[in-house]
Amino acid sequence: MSLSRNKRPLYQQIKNIIKDRILHGHYPLESNIPPEPRLEEEFGVSKITIRNAIKELVQEGYLETSSGKGTKVIRNTSTSKRSTWKRFTEVLVEEGRVIRKVLLSAEVVIHEEGSRPHALFGDTGLRIERLYELDGKPYIHYSHYFPGWIGEADPSELDAQSLYGWLEEHKVSIAKFRDEFAAASPPPAVAGLLQTGESHPLLKRYRYAYDEAGSVVEYSEGYYHSELQPYVVNYDV
Repeated sequence: MSLSRNKRPLYQQIKNIIKDRILHGHYPLESNIPPEPRLEEEFGVSKITIRNAIKELVQEGYLETSSGKGTKVIRNTSTSKRSTWKRFTEVLVEEGRVIRKVLLSAEVVIHEEGSRPHALFGDTGLRIERLYELDGKPYIHYSHYFPGWIGEADPSELDAQSLYGWLEEHKVSIAKFRDEFAAASPPPAVAGLLQTGESHPLLKRYRYAYDEAGSVVEYSEGYYHSELQPYVVNYDV
């Protein structure tokens, strides 16, 4: 897996990837993460880089190291009491739910004329599709669109890490997001994946991600089967 060589330290990038894998159940509670040599080979870094990443995750309470027994996942939720903002996934995990993401496809596509991806990125671009399962049931379907200059995506890099971490590795910095919400019936293919009827209205989320120059570098459309779980936003005042 390639990492960005001109962004934040490599061990922090690896720490965030491992943490995302823990959050989404790729490394389940009470299981061991891969041994250091395997992580060194996967990320193409030194032993000290892997150890620094693991050390921080131990300090944050996610991992526990034991001589001769490997490194075990002991927590999959945030341990910081000072953090007042949490991702929706973190909220679900803290409530004891199990959320798993499945990569469906990553390919260069031709955008339909008149569509939002066409208006934003032109005739062609990269599309990544993901399905999120909640307690083993299909819950969210996302289609992510990117401009063609980002190039093709290696599915092995997307299978178990944050999408925005992957963007950062490809030298794309996100400065801000804009979200829009609506009620909409999903396309037939999405309805099939979420096991809902085509005429069944779902919560639809549109997301625009902007770089530091103010250009849209990612646009996504997500359908939430909110009868399984309402979308949650926490506010602290």
